[in-house]
Amino acid sequence: MDFKLEATSGGARACTLNLAHGEVQTPVFMPVGTQAVVKALDYNDMLNLGAQIILGNTYHLYLRPSSPLIKKLGGLHGFSSFPNNFLTDSGGFQAFSLSKNTKQDENGMTFKSHIDGSLHYFTPKSVLDAQYDFNSDIIMILDDLVALPNTDERIELSINRTTAWAKTAIEYHMEQKAKGIGTNQNIFAIIQGGTSKKFREMSATQLCAMSDYDGFAIGGLSVGELNNEMYDTVEFTTQFMPKDKPRYLMGVGTPEDLIENIDRGVDMFDCVMPTRNARNGTLFTSFGRLNIRGAKFKEDTKPIDEECTCYTCTNFTRAYLNHLYRANEMTYFRLGSIHNLHYYLNLMREARASILADKWNEFKDTFYKKREK
Repeated sequence: MDFKLEATSGGARACTLNLAHGEVQTPVFMPVGTQAVVKALDYNDMLNLGAQIILGNTYHLYLRPSSPLIKKLGGLHGFSSFPNNFLTDSGGFQAFSLSKNTKQDENGMTFKSHIDGSLHYFTPKSVLDAQYDFNSDIIMILDDLVALPNTDERIELSINRTTAWAKTAIEYHMEQKAKGIGTNQNIFAIIQGGTSKKFREMSATQLCAMSDYDGFAIGGLSVGELNNEMYDTVEFTTQFMPKDKPRYLMGVGTPEDLIENIDRGVDMFDCVMPTRNARNGTLFTSFGRLNIRGAKFKEDTKPIDEECTCYTCTNFTRAYLNHLYRANEMTYFRLGSIHNLHYYLNLMREARASILADKWNEFKDTFYKKREK
């Protein structure tokens, strides 16, 4: 990976990743497009929003429409028409979220499809094979994620499995690259360890010693622990991660979570929150959250956020969006999702500008002061 650390301000970092399908400037939020689409939006919407990279999911795309079909139709880029970058998660989170349908062993995971009940076995190699078919720009390895709180024994088992699978995965990836497969794809390992400093250091040290990895993610957070526990764990873990490679915090989170973890040296984020919350009527603004379902918005002619320049805010009122939501009109899902994603992506652009100007602390203070009002 062509990676450049351009500036720091406090603990915050501004970096650039040059990937096969374009440049990614950090801090970056990756909209979640589980099924090769961000719900309610198309690729033109994502380009208009300035999305540099989208997250897809290996488990879901492997089951439907299948990795061989996606390969046949031009990989994720040809299939979806989104020309910028894709990151694909390996399916480790689905083993956690669909735990009733999953059984792990030392070599991988058996899934019972949530679609038709068929059985499938994921291994460190097979999830890479699927991602080679996808031609995603960043590929994640199979990891063993556990809920929190949990026993020390189960957390240590997850670390041992994740490390063993990481060794298998990176060896296989280097073998495949020597054969001309996956040469433009970058591979990330995933640090586990719950909220235990001992276990996080163990996992980070073991994985970051594997120098062929292009980047490292912090996984296993935002799965039941308190926010301050998450922040403390990230702050502790980043000290063991290379400074010359990207740092990705998986599945996080609120705008406050992003600000706090940028402050702790994280570069990359993803979360379903902006689009899922939009569909449920919750919109993110510079002054906090707004519930568009409220009756008080029925005659409100202001935009969602008077500071926002998104398509929704420059064209539609709170009253109209309130009506669309209450009438269950599908157009609301698109307009709400456009606004929330614009808010997240613009927050990252403003954060980057503040880091490059060495004014991160001032930016962070202003972010919170607006919410206090």
